[in-house]
Amino acid sequence: MSVATMPPPGGYVSKVDSALNRNKLTVLTVILMVIAAAAPFTVIGGGATAGWAVTEVLGIPDAYVAMAVALGVFSVGYTEMSRHIVNSGAFYAYVAQGLGRITGLGAAGVAVLAYNFMQIGLYGGFGAVASGFLKDRWGVDLAWWLVAAIGWAVIAVLGVLSIELSGAVLGVLLGAEVVIALLFAVVEVLHPAGGTVTYDTLNPSQLFSAGTGAALATAVAGFVGFESTAVYSEETRNAKRNIPRATYLSLIIIGLLYAFCSWAMSVAAGPANIIALSAEHGSETMFTLVDPHMAKIWLDLGHGLFITSLFAALLSFHNTAARYTFSLGRERVLPGWFGTAGRRFRAPLWGSLTQSMLAIAVLAVFAVTGLDPFVYLFFFFWWTVTGGFGVLILMTITSLAVVVYFVRHRTGEVARVPAWRRFVAPVLGFLVLLVVLIVTLWEFDTLLGVAADSLWRWIFPAAFATAAVVGAGWAAVLRATSPAVYRGIGQGASADLLAGQSDGGAAHRAEPAAAR
Repeated sequence: MSVATMPPPGGYVSKVDSALNRNKLTVLTVILMVIAAAAPFTVIGGGATAGWAVTEVLGIPDAYVAMAVALGVFSVGYTEMSRHIVNSGAFYAYVAQGLGRITGLGAAGVAVLAYNFMQIGLYGGFGAVASGFLKDRWGVDLAWWLVAAIGWAVIAVLGVLSIELSGAVLGVLLGAEVVIALLFAVVEVLHPAGGTVTYDTLNPSQLFSAGTGAALATAVAGFVGFESTAVYSEETRNAKRNIPRATYLSLIIIGLLYAFCSWAMSVAAGPANIIALSAEHGSETMFTLVDPHMAKIWLDLGHGLFITSLFAALLSFHNTAARYTFSLGRERVLPGWFGTAGRRFRAPLWGSLTQSMLAIAVLAVFAVTGLDPFVYLFFFFWWTVTGGFGVLILMTITSLAVVVYFVRHRTGEVARVPAWRRFVAPVLGFLVLLVVLIVTLWEFDTLLGVAADSLWRWIFPAAFATAAVVGAGWAAVLRATSPAVYRGIGQGASADLLAGQSDGGAAHRAEPAAAR
């Protein structure tokens, strides 16, 4: 649909225009896209070292293992929901159908804010790192915001084209960064500090030291993106089977990669030195450790892949955020034209364009104000960490929603779901994630690297509370003023059918109270 034929805000969007490109993605493509969102090379080079430097906890590899296990338990109920609810809104849709529409729209507010924090924060990192690389290696001096804008333009184009094209681009970039990450890790293990391979950073006792909450929060941020498998459920072949497969495989691959590569860095540096080295060199720590043992071309390739890792994560988060916006537009919670898919490529047209416009607006503000790169990177780091915290909130509330959904639906196909998948695992997942969420909030000052009495430790978490209240408040307004739209909240492609009911609310009255 062109801009010229865009329907009026809140107007009806046909089922053709609101349909994504179904059955186009294979399980491999989904895995590549969600692992790319996790940006493994960036997490290993930047996330792990930042974790050591900020938290001063040795057990960063342990934290990755612990969170992989916790998220694996969470995924049992999450993927079971994906078999019963196929919706590009994922978290939002699951919460709406489990805990009710008002809570669901509150979760949508948190989701949109969290993924935009991640996306916009990564633009800052991408621009600064790429600009520095171009200047150091080839003497090309470009402003960080100009480099970020070039990356933005490529992502803006890919976002409205076929999702398969994005998958192919991400697959190539991801494959290269995983290979180089493993190569660096092997070199590090073969050259241990003091000539002895140590396992101190893998000792589980490290998880019971001070600062563990911040370490776990750092680890959670590294996994953000794996949960987006369900976001592509409408576009995946045999989604009920392949989405759970993609989720588990992505989690296993990411968890093992993070744990192995971060442990390898601690072996090369020595457990006694890794914290100080990370604080001194930051994201260059990984390159510093392998520099004496590898040719310069490998280091240059590694730096280049560090940049493409950021780009791949940007593209993946752009696609995820665009699909949340698309889902809300399709259900007319947002103006109906947000739920428009491009006629040729069936990508979320206005959902994608909205993300692009928002990103370029933020970049323009920073470019015009001329903020020093070190200053804005400080804030962009906060944004990406805060985005990860928002996703942690979503996973926690979704676990509870899964429990309630299966308690309320105990007939037909749902009744045959084993108790482990519909109750035990979701309850365990909720309790574990709730503990991690509370500890993370308690140690948020450590995570941000600010004083314990700094207002920033509360301002960022409060942003999600505000988003949730705004979303829930808008749902309450819709319930009073637009019952048809309200009935469609969280219903995905079925929203049109519910909105088309003309009985003035009989269907609403017939619903269980928990669904309202």
